[in-house]
Amino acid sequence: MKGVCGLLPTLWLLPMPALAGQDGATPAETPVVRCESDEGTRQRCAMDVSRGVQLVRQLSTQSCIRETSWGMDEQGIWVSRGCRAEFAPEQPAPGQRLVRRMVRCESKGRTVTCPVLLRGAPVRLIRQQSLLPCREGRTWGYGRNEIWVSRGCQGQFEVGAEDGSGFVDVPRQVICESKSEMRRECGVSVERKVTLVRQLSNAPCEEGRSWGWDRAGVWVDKGCRAEFSAD
Repeated sequence: MKGVCGLLPTLWLLPMPALAGQDGATPAETPVVRCESDEGTRQRCAMDVSRGVQLVRQLSTQSCIRETSWGMDEQGIWVSRGCRAEFAPEQPAPGQRLVRRMVRCESKGRTVTCPVLLRGAPVRLIRQQSLLPCREGRTWGYGRNEIWVSRGCQGQFEVGAEDGSGFVDVPRQVICESKSEMRRECGVSVERKVTLVRQLSNAPCEEGRSWGWDRAGVWVDKGCRAEFSAD
C-alpha cells in the first residue's frame, strides 16, 4: 500500500553563518529557477546545469523525486507528474557534504511504502511527526528503493550519500513533550549522543529520571517537555 510521502525541502550547508533554514531558503546571491509541471505534463526550464542542480524547495503536493519526476539535460531541468519546485546550482564546500535529502513518509495505521531512488544509500530518521513512536526495524525501515512505515509512524527521513560517505554532519533539533505526565517516545536516529538544549516545562527534566535516549530516539516522562539536540 502506498502512503503519504514526498521529497521535502533540501537543507543547504554553507559556510557559517550563512546557513539556509529548513524552509528551503537559499542565500540571495544563489540563482533559483522555478519549474512547474501543470496537470502532470512534462515541462522544461532553461538553466545552467554545468555544476549540477539540486532541488531546494518543493512547491507541489505531488512528490518531486529525482530521475522520476524531475531531472536535467543539456538545456536545463525538466519536471513531470505534477512536480512543482525551485532549483539552484550546486555550490560545493571543500570537505563538506552539500545537501540533506529529505523524504516524508506517513502511516495512518497500516504499513505503507514510499518509493525513493536510493542506489544503496543509507536512511535515517530525522524527525518523528506522529504521537505514535517511530522505531527502526519495528515501525519503520527501508529496502532497495523504498522507505516503509507502519503502526501510525509518521516521519521525515534523510537519505545519505550514495558513495557511502554518510549523512550531513549537523545536529538535529527535536522537541519531545510529556503530556499529562505520560511517557512519550520521540523517534530520531542517534549516532553519538543527545543533549538537552532548552527545558520548556515547569516540571523538571532530569536525565535518567524524566528523560533519556537510545539509538532510536528520545523519551520524556513525568511532565518533562524540552528541546533536545541529537548528534
